[in-house]
Amino acid sequence: QVQLVESGGGLVQAGGSLRLSCATSLRTFSSYGMGWFRQAPGKEREFVAAITWSGGSTHYADSVKDRFTVSRDNAKNTVYLQMNSLKPEDTAVYYCAANLGSLRVVWEEYDYWGQGTQVTVSS
Repeated sequence: QVQLVESGGGLVQAGGSLRLSCATSLRTFSSYGMGWFRQAPGKEREFVAAITWSGGSTHYADSVKDRFTVSRDNAKNTVYLQMNSLKPEDTAVYYCAANLGSLRVVWEEYDYWGQGTQVTVSS
């Protein structure tokens, strides 16, 4: 039984901030690279951010670079996504995912997914 549970989503005004969390039941959490994806209504799922198992390297989609920060706490088996300067186009369901590689940007290459948390940014 592997569980990834996202939390921290909600409604925020443009320019505001949210911090998403993804708690996992992965007993070897530190062995996994972690990623964040999002999917807006009527659109394909897209890559947002990824972080290596060590937390030493990160990668971001151009659309969120310089605004979002991904981090992880291996002691808590949890990955975070700090989202600043939010825009209405950031509105989507956000998913965290785990893989046995690192810095993967293609969702098909991930091994586990959470159920998502809704982020809505009003103008």
